[in-house]
Amino acid sequence: MASSIFWHLLPACARMKLLVPYLFLFGLSVIAVQEGVHAEECIFQKLEGRDADFCRGGLEVLYPELGDVGCTYIPKCNQYRKQISREWSSPNVRYQKADKNKQYVLIMVDPDAPSRANPKYRYWRHWLVTNITGADLKTGKVQGSALTDYIRPTPPSNSGYHRYRFQIYEQPEYEAIALSPEAAASSGSWNMEHFVDQFRLGAPVASTLFLTKHYGD
Repeated sequence: MASSIFWHLLPACARMKLLVPYLFLFGLSVIAVQEGVHAEECIFQKLEGRDADFCRGGLEVLYPELGDVGCTYIPKCNQYRKQISREWSSPNVRYQKADKNKQYVLIMVDPDAPSRANPKYRYWRHWLVTNITGADLKTGKVQGSALTDYIRPTPPSNSGYHRYRFQIYEQPEYEAIALSPEAAASSGSWNMEHFVDQFRLGAPVASTLFLTKHYGD
């Protein structure tokens, strides 16, 4: 009874903040709470099928306001798509299973450039960082050697949803990893598979993705 009274005494915004994590787990419609701003309805939809199968290993990608966007569609409400494309800097990428005694490589790519129906520029490299310590990766800090600085997701207008994939690899000891001059000169049409094979990275230990499209569509 006391807990019921306490619940009803809470302001509506406080109650929603408590509910959001549980609703999100089931992909249900939630209210995006913003202090002092009229709340706007947001639908956080989880991925299904083959896209969902890509999410494995417990990798988290954390943006401001949204938290972990792994295995979701980015909703249009509250200008979240615009903020990811135009305003927010690189997300925190957290892999809590990382070994503190190892180093890791982070790859972020768009396999759908310029569109999923016609990916002639696959893969578009958005972020490539080597020498990330396991200790940093466990806390979400992407600190290491940036071979490609973070490029915000900017899907072209009317190109539909794009997948933005994040993959974590264990970095072989004493392996000096670098992009070829040709690859470094352009982010598009990157031969990611050749890069992975060349530096003996093997299979990713964890991976995830989110889908978004042009904020004006």
